[in-house]
Amino acid sequence: MNTPHTLQQALHELLGDARLSATPLPDTDLRLWLIDANNMDRAFSPEETRRILEEPPYWSFCWASGLVLARWLAEHPQWVKNKRVLDFGAGSGVAAIAAAKAGALEVVACDLDPLALAACRANAELNGVELGYSADFFAEGDRFDLIIVADVLYDRTNLPLLDHFLSRGQETLVADSRVKNFHHPLYRHLGEMEACTWPDLAEPAEFRHVNLYHAARVTA
Repeated sequence: MNTPHTLQQALHELLGDARLSATPLPDTDLRLWLIDANNMDRAFSPEETRRILEEPPYWSFCWASGLVLARWLAEHPQWVKNKRVLDFGAGSGVAAIAAAKAGALEVVACDLDPLALAACRANAELNGVELGYSADFFAEGDRFDLIIVADVLYDRTNLPLLDHFLSRGQETLVADSRVKNFHHPLYRHLGEMEACTWPDLAEPAEFRHVNLYHAARVTA
């Protein structure tokens, strides 16, 4: 199995000894090209730390909210079966891939970062599914049944996105572990699940608790 060259090269430029590995995700039937956990067991130099902070390779991790959303879709395929789905801020593509495997009619992985879209392509191939790709959510038409979102509300300045999601999809399903207790008149809390980022970054326990929210467009 050949490691995706573009992704490996990008990771190498950040962390010289880092490598990608086709990694099984816990409690799923999915694998993703993720940074090898062994690369996380050493101290980073100041220059490496600077590069990571400036251009974090977030596509090389499966974040807790994405893992929860993937598990949720596998356990509740009726959310996506025979529907048109867009994964906003797709990152590694884990939620998009889970939606495709759960029987979605069409899945578009959407991310501003070209490397994230490259990761989505590589991970879709790894899992034997087909996705569409988009670098601009607002260029997409209002044609989706469901917008899925994981780990995008990492601070409250992103909360206005909650309204924008419903401009392109009839419904929205959001998984988030960062912004606690947000209140929006259209979003209802579905529940809380627990997961950790993979490979495990030993994040604070609070970030292992992922909340799921659902909203539906109000029609006149």
